[in-house]
Amino acid sequence: MTTTPFLPYGRQSIADSDIEAVVEALRSDYLTTGPMVERFERELAATVGAKEAVVVSNGTAALHLCILTQTLTPKDVVIVPSITFAASANCVAYCGAQVIFADVDPLTGLITDETFDAALSLIGPSQRFAGVIPVHYAGRPVDLGHISAVARARGAFVIEDACHALGSTGPQGTIGACAASDMANFSFHPVKTLTTGEGGAITTNDEALARRLRLLRSHGIERDPVRFEGLGYGDGDDTGPWVYEMQALGFNYRLPDINCALGVAQLKRLPGFIERRKALVAAYQAALAQTNLPVSWTAPAAGDDPVFHLFAPGIDFAAVGKTRAEVMAALRDRGIGTQVHYIPVHRQPYWQTRQASPRDLPGADAFYRSSLSLPLYPDMADSDPARVVAALKEVLR
Repeated sequence: MTTTPFLPYGRQSIADSDIEAVVEALRSDYLTTGPMVERFERELAATVGAKEAVVVSNGTAALHLCILTQTLTPKDVVIVPSITFAASANCVAYCGAQVIFADVDPLTGLITDETFDAALSLIGPSQRFAGVIPVHYAGRPVDLGHISAVARARGAFVIEDACHALGSTGPQGTIGACAASDMANFSFHPVKTLTTGEGGAITTNDEALARRLRLLRSHGIERDPVRFEGLGYGDGDDTGPWVYEMQALGFNYRLPDINCALGVAQLKRLPGFIERRKALVAAYQAALAQTNLPVSWTAPAAGDDPVFHLFAPGIDFAAVGKTRAEVMAALRDRGIGTQVHYIPVHRQPYWQTRQASPRDLPGADAFYRSSLSLPLYPDMADSDPARVVAALKEVLR
């Protein structure tokens, strides 16, 4: 039995300042749809360098609203990398369009120019390339130069799935600034870089798009008389202070003030979270460099400055004669939690019969077979990466 603290693969970091912020919100006049929502949006937009931020109930809701703004049809096709959480593809299906899964780099899990072009070539003459959802897996930035240029030349959208990548910087600048995309969506689940308990956000530089997102976030209801289309009563009863108009079929994807208060408090701690994650990843690198284990981890590309949400090296399980399940169980016995991110979405039973072009994706399959997410979160001790690597060495040998 271990006498040291159990290390989960990820965990929230909650300080007294976060608790105080939530308590203050609980004692205020607004628990939802109040001033903390606008404040969180304003401060988040400033943090990533975007003109607009729209906060919502979770990361899936964020991506769903992004896709909804594009008015897709059954003939439309969206390219999604297979290494991602299922929601990246599911939100396309929610909106009635088709998905073609792109392969990924087997070392990083990222969509590349080559795998994007290969997926694009599979779109048939009766289909339309509507858009692409590059995923900044684990916090690593995707180079969007070629992907964005091709999409824009063909009138297609680019929506960055940045749920892992708050604080990361890549070839096009800060993730979320939308320098090469229409929108970027984030998740604030407890294991992410910043948490609101549950929550998500969309950033964009298009004010009209942000207004549309806010409309869809709350049942498609407009309350500003300047934008009213008219209820048709014609007797003054469509202009009173109580009047609202439902102008679109929207959802209840609002994020309460309580959660936004936590988000505002966590934004103040974000620089510390970023610094801590970078230090822990460096400690992992240093510890692994002292071993000759069949463990590989690809360093960031030159010029990239990722904030890693996951530390997921590749392990040659066959080389040590053990299955991944056996390694995970042995690590757990030593007080170390692990996880696998992700089973390639194109392998999921639902998508096997529904993806536009079912086929093997060798890069995604290779990445999945070797990947293992090790503990990474700000409240880990300085010595924890070395402890994890020592346990891994013991288990693999």
